[in-house]
Amino acid sequence: MDQLSPLDAAFLEVEDADPHASLAIASVAVVEGPAPSQDEFLALIRSKLHVLPRARQKLVRTPLDLSTPQWQDDPAFDLTYHLRRTALPAPGGDAELCALIARIMGQRLDRERPLWEYWVVEGLADGRWAVLAKVHHCMADGVSGTMMYDVMYGDAPAPEPPDDASPSSLLSLLANVVRAPLDLAGGLLSLVWSLLPVRPSTLFGQLGSPRLYRLVRTSLPEVKEIAHTFGVTVNDVVLAAITQAYRALLLERGERPSPHSVRTMVPVSVRGDRKLDNQVSLRLAFLPVDAETAVEALAQVHRRFTDAKQEHQAESGQTLALLARHEPFAPLAWSVRLGAMMPQRSIVTVTTNVPGPRKPLKVLGRRIVEILPYVPIAIRIRTGIAVLSYTDRVAIGITADRDSTPDVDVLAEALHKAIAELLIESRRDAAPTRRG
Repeated sequence: MDQLSPLDAAFLEVEDADPHASLAIASVAVVEGPAPSQDEFLALIRSKLHVLPRARQKLVRTPLDLSTPQWQDDPAFDLTYHLRRTALPAPGGDAELCALIARIMGQRLDRERPLWEYWVVEGLADGRWAVLAKVHHCMADGVSGTMMYDVMYGDAPAPEPPDDASPSSLLSLLANVVRAPLDLAGGLLSLVWSLLPVRPSTLFGQLGSPRLYRLVRTSLPEVKEIAHTFGVTVNDVVLAAITQAYRALLLERGERPSPHSVRTMVPVSVRGDRKLDNQVSLRLAFLPVDAETAVEALAQVHRRFTDAKQEHQAESGQTLALLARHEPFAPLAWSVRLGAMMPQRSIVTVTTNVPGPRKPLKVLGRRIVEILPYVPIAIRIRTGIAVLSYTDRVAIGITADRDSTPDVDVLAEALHKAIAELLIESRRDAAPTRRG
């Protein structure tokens, strides 16, 4: 039997500690019609099972958490249980689709079965339909999740199953620490410093179980145009727009946007292979919600995340995750569980940006029009934002706690407005160059 890595297992521990959390990630492929029959879709998924062993396996915990949970074949595996079908009420627009996504993702996956579901959703506007792929975060991160699109609907080989052997020996890890002790120490110090409590606000606190989901769309070529004009990264542009969105939400609630109001956790891929598991580290930084304009926010975001990169936060986090593979799991599990139960006051939101498939894909001969991302929230983080690109489109999915964030539309509308503002300003700045 294969074992989870400590990082994979940590997502289970957090879910166990938070009764209101459902730590599944998802993506929604919107497809041109007509929708296939249930038998057609069953046949498609069944044809892929031989290259996806995890799809037929469930988790088994060891007594007293002496080791990480293990995967074992489910003797009662029933494919029809995992393939669900539903339909949107008329008119089948974004409002109806977002409500369905929130409802499905607010429910936990059954731990007694393989931890995934596929939902065929009929009744979308313009004769379209969708496939919602729901997978527990202990099985995959955003990057490995998007790799599955090329496997399920393209001709890419299956991701390699993760093995329970550490990817690096303890000796080689220690050698890396010895070679770059200052970088590691500096990165760890930066991470610890970044976990100091933030300014109190309504943006974080207790959660309920129901979720809200909102969607913002933009053009990848336009985002790249903004990045090129201002000499920043695509991720900087997205984070600047998100910054302005949180500023708008604070102002709407009558709260003063402070330089230390919104610290975000940004997952960073450290993937070096095609294994289906979690290979992420993180960076922590404050979003400059005190910046009054999107352009000012962009400059500050670029500077802060450049500094965070130079502080080696992600590298230090990766080293800690790898070292954890050589430690007894029980103390790690208990520590994660206890930490998740504590009222954390350090992280306000999670913002993740994942590059999706670059080439158009088809499901049973039908073209995928767009792919929408979903990121879960837990441990007092009331909102999360996931960004996913597909061909020339960018979809931004906003997850919110329904009980505490009924005004999530303020966040979505301000995010869309900020991207538009940055595009206008980028073209204004570029105009003299083009005329010359």
